[in-house]
Amino acid sequence: MGCTAADVIAAIRAAAVVVQEHRDELVRLDQAIGDADHGENMRRGFTAVLSRLDTEPPDTPAKVLKLVATTLISTVGGAAGPLYGTAFLRASSAVGDLAELDGDAVARALRAALDGVVARGKAVVGDKTMVDALTPAVTAAACAEGTAAAALSAAADAAAEGATSTVPMVARKGRASYLGDRSAGHMDPGARSTALLLRALADAAAKA
Repeated sequence: MGCTAADVIAAIRAAAVVVQEHRDELVRLDQAIGDADHGENMRRGFTAVLSRLDTEPPDTPAKVLKLVATTLISTVGGAAGPLYGTAFLRASSAVGDLAELDGDAVARALRAALDGVVARGKAVVGDKTMVDALTPAVTAAACAEGTAAAALSAAADAAAEGATSTVPMVARKGRASYLGDRSAGHMDPGARSTALLLRALADAAAKA
């Protein structure tokens, strides 16, 4: 059985809770190599998403993802808003009119999300960005077999490893790149938030 619009909404609600719980951690990570605003920006964005879901719950997975995209673009500051907004918007287009998402649909959505992030941010693996978490997640989801939950679980595991891999990297994109070698030794906050979101989505899908 695939993930319906109601399941996707439940997963987004779970992700919003995780963002709130890890708000301070994301602030600390961004404080080390950025503007110290990533945690608060993400919290504000997902709080706005919850408000919109309460008033206008969409009836297809694609519409849920599009609502998340437009809300994040309009409410999240810094680089995260455009990047996450683009990711969710591309994912929405990738799943089209499907009433339920299976593993293949999730893999397509993640691939489209990554392509959107790369197109907007121009980052590649090794630049110490969210791309370092999202790229292995896409590969893992494509190799997973079966359900949306299985694809998301594989993606979440890979994203966590990808986020950890950013710790020794020297940033080549974004504000962190201004620090040069001093950016090494810190996890990229965008990679961390990507891993957190995917784990929250995977855990919610497993309960659907």
